[in-house]
Amino acid sequence: MKDIKKPNIPWQPKPQGYNLPIWRYDRNPIIGTNPTQNIARIFNSSVIRYEDYFMGVFRAEQLNGMPFLYLGKSQDGISWSFEKERIQVKNPDGTEAEFKYMYDPRLIELENTYYIVFCTDYHGATMGLIQTSDFKNYIRLENPFLPFNRNGVLFPRKINGMYYMLSRPSDSGHTPFGDIFVSASPDLKFWGLHRFVFGRNDLWWQNVKVGSGCNPIETDGGWLLFYHGVTGTCNGFVYSMGGAILDINDPSKVLYRCRNWLMTPQKDYEEKGFVPNVVFPCSALLEKETGKIALYYGAADSYLGLAFTTLDEVIRYIKENAE
Repeated sequence: MKDIKKPNIPWQPKPQGYNLPIWRYDRNPIIGTNPTQNIARIFNSSVIRYEDYFMGVFRAEQLNGMPFLYLGKSQDGISWSFEKERIQVKNPDGTEAEFKYMYDPRLIELENTYYIVFCTDYHGATMGLIQTSDFKNYIRLENPFLPFNRNGVLFPRKINGMYYMLSRPSDSGHTPFGDIFVSASPDLKFWGLHRFVFGRNDLWWQNVKVGSGCNPIETDGGWLLFYHGVTGTCNGFVYSMGGAILDINDPSKVLYRCRNWLMTPQKDYEEKGFVPNVVFPCSALLEKETGKIALYYGAADSYLGLAFTTLDEVIRYIKENAE
């Protein structure tokens, strides 16, 4: 079988005179409100390069207000077409899997199988896990953790023979704990070896809670993690993007954590929306040959935005501004 060349990731050069490590696509947002029939908003979504195009699993708010996951395709990673029906999932016995809601997906390829971690309900907010080999048939796996838990993010390969996942245990409110943990599993079914990674701190932009964002990127110096940090203001929460580097063999060890945010709400589509003042990273595509990174992020719970950086630049910035 002939090898299929994966497409180049979206890219735009850094604006002249811009001095921050991540810069926005100048035609953001790439997905606006009412993007397709019966969908009011798409945001907080995850993208991969698949065959010779891009595949995305999208958080889509239906007109009845309930979020579910929809599949989308793109030739360039910017302009998207969406399937008309939400993703339908089967239980292992072939019966229909039922979900009250599905949102904030993280999509990843592991050993030639594609996994989607997302938030759902099981006597409270918890993480669901489904798998597919063809983006046509989806099988429900066991929920990784008890409620309440959000922001599940799988590592892109096994570490010391085990699968690893980041998560943020919480409560039935809006997460006063707010710390990131890592857990290991031999089979994606039984999870243990839970370890603290890092939590909120006294820096203003991440002093309420933090949560995993994009799937970690493997580098020579450790796992590069884009995450979100939250603060509270008199006008509600503000979500910003942060960066950290975790030990390659023990991701509970933080090698570097940037004291500065990498992105914070500054544009109209980030400051104004259904939930204002939100930059929420969900997906990062690395082009290994060039070191280019394309970052997909939710903006104001209303739009999908795109931003760019390079591996060298963002790692250097994190290290130079580490706590």
